[in-house]
Amino acid sequence: MAMDDNDAMWMTDYERIKQTCLEKGELWEDPDFPANQSSVFYYQTPSFVFGWKRSKEIYQNPSFILDRNEVFDVIPGKLGDKWMVSCLGVLYLTKGLFYRVVPADQRVDEAYAGVFRFRLWWCGQWLEVLVDDRLPTVNGKLAFLQSNNTEQMWPALLEKAYAKLHGSYEALKYGSLLDGLADLTGGITESIQMTEMSDAEALRNLLKYTSLVTAHHVASAPEDKIPELQTEMNYVIMNVEQVESTKGPTYVVRLRRPFGIGEVPVPYIVLNPESWHSIPQKEKDRFISTSKGTWMLFSDFQRAFCRVEVVHLDLETCWAEPFLADKLKWQMKMHQAGWKRGVSAGGCRNYVHFFHTNPQIQIILPEPDTVIISLNQHCIMEPKVIGFSIYKIPSPFSETAKALFFRKVKSTINSQYTNSRQVTHRSPLEASAYIVMPTTFEPRDEANFTLRIYSSKPIKMKILDNPPKMTKTALVKAPPVVEVNSFAQYEAVFLQLADEHKTIDPFELQELLDACLPNDYIKSCASIDTCRQIVLSLDKKGTGRISLSDFKDLMCSLKHWQLVFRTHAREKMGVLRAERFRDALRDVGFIVPEKVMNLLVLRYMRKDGMLRFGDFVSAVMHLHRAFEIFHKGNSIRSEGVQMNLTEWLKNVFMC
Repeated sequence: MAMDDNDAMWMTDYERIKQTCLEKGELWEDPDFPANQSSVFYYQTPSFVFGWKRSKEIYQNPSFILDRNEVFDVIPGKLGDKWMVSCLGVLYLTKGLFYRVVPADQRVDEAYAGVFRFRLWWCGQWLEVLVDDRLPTVNGKLAFLQSNNTEQMWPALLEKAYAKLHGSYEALKYGSLLDGLADLTGGITESIQMTEMSDAEALRNLLKYTSLVTAHHVASAPEDKIPELQTEMNYVIMNVEQVESTKGPTYVVRLRRPFGIGEVPVPYIVLNPESWHSIPQKEKDRFISTSKGTWMLFSDFQRAFCRVEVVHLDLETCWAEPFLADKLKWQMKMHQAGWKRGVSAGGCRNYVHFFHTNPQIQIILPEPDTVIISLNQHCIMEPKVIGFSIYKIPSPFSETAKALFFRKVKSTINSQYTNSRQVTHRSPLEASAYIVMPTTFEPRDEANFTLRIYSSKPIKMKILDNPPKMTKTALVKAPPVVEVNSFAQYEAVFLQLADEHKTIDPFELQELLDACLPNDYIKSCASIDTCRQIVLSLDKKGTGRISLSDFKDLMCSLKHWQLVFRTHAREKMGVLRAERFRDALRDVGFIVPEKVMNLLVLRYMRKDGMLRFGDFVSAVMHLHRAFEIFHKGNSIRSEGVQMNLTEWLKNVFMC
């Protein structure tokens, strides 16, 4: 039965595509990730050609997933990534999280339309990703992730969905376990060296919260390899226990990894027989009776694993996993924004003149706490070098801190700077207010980002900005009595161009400025667009013309604005870096919030990232008129619709 318009309105994209394909008897072909070479290798050119086959062309009796199957049957294949297999292994052990990513209500044997869906955490939100089941093969066999002993399709299809987000399968070669765990769980990830764990209590404390704590065995030399431990899979740490032994209190660790078909679980691994034998037999019998997991002495665990990799999940991301139900919940605050050239891409602390223009996020801790701060950039193919700094402040700020603050105050915390997608830093903080400054390393690098702060206790977060304000009039009035020579040369030309009312229009103003202004640097404000903006701002009667008195005010104002412009044009004479635009406007008399600054830079910044004096003059006049109209109350209220000053300015500069 065909669906009507009302049915289609409430359907998801997946449901609509599937229904349409079933009605037409067709199999879906994804237009956004086609079955061609560029979807596999974007830069490289392999020596072989991929053949694209659907599920039923690869296996005789394919299934999407085998329900209630504890066996993990995933291998990387010829070209797949081992880190991806390890990520899926961790996810497979936490079935609540797994089925959020891999919806189980999908089949290959019936109601099959060639379309499948997965949910992935991407750029700060959960996305439903659709793929068709045309998969790259070599010699008729899957080239990337696949099942080894069964004919399940979910590993290959999930990998395809992940590759689609990255742009190609090749892009996954540059992925990592930490990024994969974050994308598959929605959490933030952290790598902790074993040397940073002073004792078993440190590991135990990690397990108190809604965090997945994992580790994988890396043998630096063949003789260091532990046969009972698989080197390419992450083990999930289930718990840490203290038991009494003949040598006193001893800590043991239970860890678990998914097992494949035919593998026999090992109940415990002993590297130090003497310490192991000191544990009472009844405790060892209890270990053996535990059906899931392998036990080790904590001292042996430290020897076998060099670091732990942790995924921290907040209340929203952990709810689906029963294993985490009784754990302490992480409190989470999140802010999503972007670094914009000329506005908020000020670079790291090395760039003292621009650093203050970066986004400023204020947090307030009512009591001491250990926080985990994670900065994730949404730039995948060409990631920027990113990091953040934290500054302790004596009391909360209501507006952004100025450049002088960051020159005088030393940062409390500085993360590492790296071109990773995610930078995470854990630190104990005193009860106080702090400013977190997420930055790219270089100024003018643009990317969107998500900043998340995890804490064990509630904290407050506020995005600092400056409310719009006109601190003084931007126009400088000409003094009543001026020197004879000050305007004499201008007045004669003015009167030649003026009409019978001694007024001039924008075209005549352009001609006048071109004749009167001393050099090309100043003449940049003689463009017709700038002249129109000047006339619109100075004209009080709506005639589209200005008087000699208005022109004298303009010339005095231009002299003042030129001094401000020169003060901030430090890099090159005659041009102003867009990063200095906001501070220059402040000196003229305008405090502008970031949302409005984005539009001003978009309107006035040149391709080289600079503004000419004429651009600056036009912006000043535009702002002057916008503030003046707002404060007069004109055009703001319409049938009960109210607009604040920020929204008003945004609308002005979007026109």
